[in-house]
Amino acid sequence: MANLHTISEDSQFQPKVASAGSKLVVVDFNASWCQPCRTIAPVFASLATKYSSAVFLKVDVDQCTETARQYNITAMPTFVFLKGGTKVDELKGADPVGLEEKIKSHCQQEADAGVPGYIDLNSLIDQRHSECLNQSDDHVLEGCLKKGEGYLESDCDEQLMILLSFQQNVKLHSLRLLGPKLNGPKEIKLFINLPNTMGFDQAERTSGTQELTITEEELAGEIIPLRFVKFQNVSNVTVFVKNNQGDEETTRIDYLGFIGARGNTTNMGEFKRVAGKKGESH
Repeated sequence: MANLHTISEDSQFQPKVASAGSKLVVVDFNASWCQPCRTIAPVFASLATKYSSAVFLKVDVDQCTETARQYNITAMPTFVFLKGGTKVDELKGADPVGLEEKIKSHCQQEADAGVPGYIDLNSLIDQRHSECLNQSDDHVLEGCLKKGEGYLESDCDEQLMILLSFQQNVKLHSLRLLGPKLNGPKEIKLFINLPNTMGFDQAERTSGTQELTITEEELAGEIIPLRFVKFQNVSNVTVFVKNNQGDEETTRIDYLGFIGARGNTTNMGEFKRVAGKKGESH
């Protein structure tokens, strides 16, 4: 099987992970004397056939002691999930249902993104530390973070200030927007890793990490590429919507999604707001 490999010594592990590139790598840390490992082995092989876009590695902890130590393996079997060489998930125990659920989830994130090798990052947004200024009371930020679950609309004028914090550092490759032709966003500025929520006047004066003018095609869901080199190690992103397509009184966003890759894990801190309560208009 082309995507299922047995690692028999430590020196084979990292080259095999590196050759996988941005594909999901599922590592089965096992031992020959472990009965649960032997029980789940055929399940692991069948999942490799079913999820051919991923790479599956079998690692015997007695043969690859350094690799097992690197990933703090203390029980067998343990399944470690890697993307771009970075650990993104783990499952301990011979749990066929749980194993497939995790594999399916990680593969689905990539499929949802629509960009090979990258995933939909909206599942990593920490909504506790995210907010939107000048949102209407009836159509708030959460409505635009999942497709078909509502929309975000501005309140007293066309501008919006959206702060999205991630549960861990990410790399932003592109974004996707959906909105109406008349009052969907037109000019937007992106800022990254701000220590606090930016005010509207400051956003007007400050150059963004990237500034975009959204076309009709992009507003219909066409992928909007970002300058990838500028969006590495992103803990939060601020989206300032300056105006909308038809100079309408309010701006509406049906969906706002980010596409990219997981980075190194980080502890998210609290982000201060500008004066006033969360979500108030300016």
